[in-house]
Amino acid sequence: MSSICRLALPAALAFVSSTATLAAEPAPAASAGPANDWLRQQGELFKDWDLGGQFRARFEDKEHFAIAGSPGSMDFRGHGADTDNTYGLFRTKVHVGYAPTDWARILVEGRDSFEWGDDRTPDPESDRTDLHQAYVQLGNPKEFPLGIKVGRQELSYGDERLIGAFDWNNLGRVFDAAKLRFENKEVWVDAFAGRVIIPRDGSFNIANDYDWFSGVYASSRTLCPFQETQVYFLARNTGDGSPTTLGTGLPAILNGASPRDIYTVGTRIKSLPGKLNGWDYSLEAAGQFGRFKDTVTGPSLEQRAFAAHVAGGYTFADKPATPRLGLEYDFSSGDSNAADGRHGTFENLFPTNHRFYGYMDFISWQNIHNLRAATSARPCKPVLITLDWHAFWLADTHDSFYQANGARRTGQSAGPGTGYGINPNFDSFVGQEVDLIATWTVTSYLTGQAGYGHFFPGEYVRQSLSAPGFGSAGADYIYAQATINF
Repeated sequence: MSSICRLALPAALAFVSSTATLAAEPAPAASAGPANDWLRQQGELFKDWDLGGQFRARFEDKEHFAIAGSPGSMDFRGHGADTDNTYGLFRTKVHVGYAPTDWARILVEGRDSFEWGDDRTPDPESDRTDLHQAYVQLGNPKEFPLGIKVGRQELSYGDERLIGAFDWNNLGRVFDAAKLRFENKEVWVDAFAGRVIIPRDGSFNIANDYDWFSGVYASSRTLCPFQETQVYFLARNTGDGSPTTLGTGLPAILNGASPRDIYTVGTRIKSLPGKLNGWDYSLEAAGQFGRFKDTVTGPSLEQRAFAAHVAGGYTFADKPATPRLGLEYDFSSGDSNAADGRHGTFENLFPTNHRFYGYMDFISWQNIHNLRAATSARPCKPVLITLDWHAFWLADTHDSFYQANGARRTGQSAGPGTGYGINPNFDSFVGQEVDLIATWTVTSYLTGQAGYGHFFPGEYVRQSLSAPGFGSAGADYIYAQATINF
C-alpha cells in the first residue's frame, strides 16, 4: 500500500467511527439549494426560476489498478509497471431553469470537469466547460396524461443496471434524445429515442450519430400494492461508423461501440418501502437477441444472452441504528464458443455499475456471477454506514473478464499467464471485494462520503498474471468526497 494510502486509510476509518458518536437528530429537510431558497424568499418574481448547481470534489488513491497509457499496466499486476495512482477529481454543474406554467419547463445546465495528478493517459475524466443538459419539457400528468421532453438529457430507469446517468463518474452520461410519457394514477409509460454523447475535452461534445438507443419502459405501483412492477423493451442500433465517429487515430475512449443491433426484453420488480414489515426484495431479468460484431470487419454474430438479479433484506427498524442485512446474487451470460456464430455475452448497455458490483469498479454485468452480502446502519439519521462483501466468478472461462465500462480485459501476447485473455482451462474464481462506506448528510445541501475497498484476487487472476515480472496483488482503493448543492 502506498504511503498516501497508509495515511489516508486511518483518516477515513476515523471519519467512519466518529460519525457513530454524533447525537441523533432529524435528517435535514429537502432543499432546492441555498441560491434557490434565498431567491424564492425575495418575492413572486423568482418562483418560476430554478438557479443553482453543484460542486463535487473527490480524492482517490488506487493501488494495483490498470493505468491507461502506461505500457504493461493492468488490473492486479503485482510489479514491473505503474499500478499506483493518486489524484483529485473536481466537477461543477451550473443550471438555469424556467417554468412559466405547471406544464412547461426549460433547463440549461453546464458542466466543468477536471482532474489533478491523474496518471491515466488520456485522462478519461476531464472535460472542461461543456454543455451537460439542455431540454424543453411539456406536460402535467395531473391535467393531461401525455408529456414530452426533448433535448440533451440524462436517462435513468429502474436501479440503473441497464440505463443510468452514471453520476459517480466525473463526467456522467447524457443523450440527445426525445422522450414521450403517458402517465396516470395507475401507470407511466415512456417511449424514447436518442444518441449517446461522447465527451471530448477541448471540443464541444457531440452525439454519436451511429449509435441509436431507443425503447419503451413501463412502470406501475398499483398492479401489485406492495411493489413497483416494470417491463421494458430496449434497442441499441450501432452502425459501422461508430468506432471512428470523431475521426481516425483517436484514443478508443473518444469513439463509440462496435456495430450491433441488440434488442433487450426485461422485467424488474422491487418492494415499496415500508410495505413488508422490514423486509425488502428486488428482482430483474433480461434476455437479448439480435446481431453483434466485435469489429467493423469482423463476422456478424447472432446475439443470444441473458442476465438476472435477485436480492432481499431485512431492516431492524426497532433496533438502535436500524441495521439492515441483505443478500444479493447477480448473473450475466458469457460467450461459450467464439467460433459458433453466436455471441453469448450480455450487453450491459448504458448502466451505472458502481453501486452494484463493488465500489472499486472492476466488474460489469457481463459474463459474471456476483454473490453479495450487504449490511448498513444509521448511528444517527444523517449518517449511513455500509459494509459490503462480494465474491466473483466468470460465468464462462471461454469468454473474457470484462471491465466496468464493458470493454474486454486484454494484454495476452505470448501465451497463457502473460495477461488477460480467453483461457478456458483457467479457474473461474475471479476474487473477493470488501467495501466500507460512510455517508454523512451534513446539511440539506452538503454531503460528505468516505470509503475504503480491498480486492482479494482469485485463482483466475493469479493464473492470468503468473508470468515472471508480472505477479498478482490485491488492489486497494480509498476515497473521500464532498458534494455541495448551491
